[in-house]
Amino acid sequence: MPTFWREEHLSLIWLLLRIKRGGLPKKLNLIPCLKSRLLSNILSGLLVNYLINQIIRYESIFSFVAALVLSLSMAAQNKSFYDFTVKTIDGKEYPLSGLKGKKVLVVNVASKCGLTPQYAELQELYDQYKDQNFVIIGFPANNFMGQEPGTNEEIAKFCSVNYDVTFPIMAKISVKGKDMAPLYHWLTEKKLNGKQDAPVQWNFQKFMIDENGNWVGFVAPKESPFSETIISWIEKK
Repeated sequence: MPTFWREEHLSLIWLLLRIKRGGLPKKLNLIPCLKSRLLSNILSGLLVNYLINQIIRYESIFSFVAALVLSLSMAAQNKSFYDFTVKTIDGKEYPLSGLKGKKVLVVNVASKCGLTPQYAELQELYDQYKDQNFVIIGFPANNFMGQEPGTNEEIAKFCSVNYDVTFPIMAKISVKGKDMAPLYHWLTEKKLNGKQDAPVQWNFQKFMIDENGNWVGFVAPKESPFSETIISWIEKK
């Protein structure tokens, strides 16, 4: 029984039942239609009272839940590149917060892909702009046609011997699927980066991160590291 139905409400209900059964004292005897209308109006009032109380009660709960969901959503969208820690190819912790103040190009790389020669362009791009608060980070991944099958040691040797890579190469990760690395969830999902959904299409997709750790955009795998989009972004003051 609703908690607001106190003793006076129960007494009123008893009186209403008397009216309904025709047992009202003669002094209060009313024509049937008036009895029926009175009963309907009073019961309607009680129902409205009950509904209002329920709305107030559940509105408070709903408001709390809505505020909590909104807060969590905003917190997720406010997460930046700097909130992640990854591992270098030799297994050391690498907090991305150490890159504050730099523009970062994040690239998923592979050693047995038709786009692997982009390593040379990436290294050239890095050499050209590394003194202008710019850095490239490579993430080896074996998600596409098994084109990065090597161990971290093998990948490091491949990059050094074949392309003289000096920009940071991280430990091998997954950039799609159920085992996707947390950083790549943020890079590829609008609900996390607050900007755009951008699933990784193939090896050598390039994500641009600004000096404040915010997601800026991405460039498709087949586009050169020297694409106009990337160069204009790096050189923009």
